[in-house]
Amino acid sequence: QVQLVESGGGLVQAGESLRLSCVASGSIFSINTMGWYRQAPGKQRELVADITSGGSTNYADSMKGRFTISRDNAKNPVYLQMNSLKPEDTAIYYCAAGPRIAVYDYWGQGTQVTVSS
Repeated sequence: QVQLVESGGGLVQAGESLRLSCVASGSIFSINTMGWYRQAPGKQRELVADITSGGSTNYADSMKGRFTISRDNAKNPVYLQMNSLKPEDTAIYYCAAGPRIAVYDYWGQGTQVTVSS
């Protein structure tokens, strides 16, 4: 089993920045990819970005240029630097981990990001 704990969410004004962190513990040897997803009220959960243990990254089109996913070492922790935040970025942000891209077996509890206009 893998446990994921997110932190760093909060309330900011439009144009400001936040950095989210996700720390994985447990059987992290089974993890090759970690990602960030978000879910806004009344909307489906959507991919924000993901990163493999080799460092390859992938971003949703609407986040490119504003968000950056990174990690300190091959697996852990994973960060999401969010710049130029917009009110439409308001959502619960979830960390996910799994064996490969788009296959996520483990999820964190989520951290709330609220961007005021």
